[in-house]
Amino acid sequence: MFEKLNEVKVLRDPIHGYIHVDLKVIWDCINSREVQRLKRIRQLGGAFQVYHTAEHSRFAHSLGVYEIARRMVEEIRDLRETLSEEEKMTVMAAGLLHDLGHGPFSHAFESVTLAKHEEMTRRIILEETEVHRALVRCSPSLPEKVAAVIDHTHPNKILVQMISGQLDADRMDYLLRDAYFTGTKYGEFDLERILRTIRVRDHKMVVKESGMHSVEDYIMARYHMYWQVYFHPVSRSFESMLTLMFARLKQLRDQHSPILEQIPIFNAFLEGRDVSVEDHFLMDEPACNYGFTRLRQSADPIAADLARRLLDRDLFQSCEIHKHEQLEAMRARLVENGWDPAYYLTVDEVRQRPYQPYQGNENSMVWVLMEDGTIQELSDASVIVAALVHGESKNDLRMYYPREMERDR
Repeated sequence: MFEKLNEVKVLRDPIHGYIHVDLKVIWDCINSREVQRLKRIRQLGGAFQVYHTAEHSRFAHSLGVYEIARRMVEEIRDLRETLSEEEKMTVMAAGLLHDLGHGPFSHAFESVTLAKHEEMTRRIILEETEVHRALVRCSPSLPEKVAAVIDHTHPNKILVQMISGQLDADRMDYLLRDAYFTGTKYGEFDLERILRTIRVRDHKMVVKESGMHSVEDYIMARYHMYWQVYFHPVSRSFESMLTLMFARLKQLRDQHSPILEQIPIFNAFLEGRDVSVEDHFLMDEPACNYGFTRLRQSADPIAADLARRLLDRDLFQSCEIHKHEQLEAMRARLVENGWDPAYYLTVDEVRQRPYQPYQGNENSMVWVLMEDGTIQELSDASVIVAALVHGESKNDLRMYYPREMERDR
């Protein structure tokens, strides 16, 4: 039996009511500096530029994923009876720690470091960190087991399915949490009904046919949240400008500009070398914004202007691209007006299917337990989901440029 706290800790949460913690290892991880850093990373990247209350953090989301995982292993009888105590603790820890590797402004920063947050998460868990030491104190093999759940290599695929499947604790928390903090309604779905209808069959997590309608609502919630929140053009403008800013800083580094001496916090991310776990820990959104504040007063006019725009929400305008000539015409107009297209014109394309069964990876599919006892993949059981899977994927191709170009038309 793993060490319990003297009393259950309860943390108020607007989505789940309370977060319940009774295991010492979970409490120690929550209080580690690596998990506390997630308070300084927004959950939704640039969405706060659109939805002014979207200021919630990766920390809050991570606690929410832990809480859903905890409820799954304690309240769903099949999981409670199928999983060992060690597996239950492992999957709860994986839920709490799955986002440790995120950089400032979430996914946008990955284009700067060229490193996936999943790999950095694995390193934080396995290298000499406070989180690693907290896990080892509980069990010497626990860091490797938690990392295996996160990188999908754990031998018990149910644990992987619970944290990073198609119907997992991660997605279920972020949809409800992001809908709440953006003030939108289309991200909502019936979490309680889904949890009540989850079963385990054939070594995988399934949903009873009677709960399929709640899963359909969940799939549609994902669809609407992506196009109304995650892929909002203004949010994408902010994140595209972040990429352009760091492209400019890399150019200044190559030119051995003294400007970068004023912002050493960025150096590790500009040098093209592997970023250390410590460098990653120090780079959060307050540090990033401090660097931009220094840059807006720099001698480089492009870096200064991009920094000002990011800080003051003077974001690039966008329009859909229907033909290549639009892009070339905008590039010519920028040059004519004295703008460098390398830093004042960018193209971004997004495409999404709300549910796509992954061939060869059955644990990433949603399985439905039919009334006759057979198990079907969701798109075979649901007419609604089948239409989404077999229909055309939606995509949006846009170019981003200074809004001054609109006034010059």
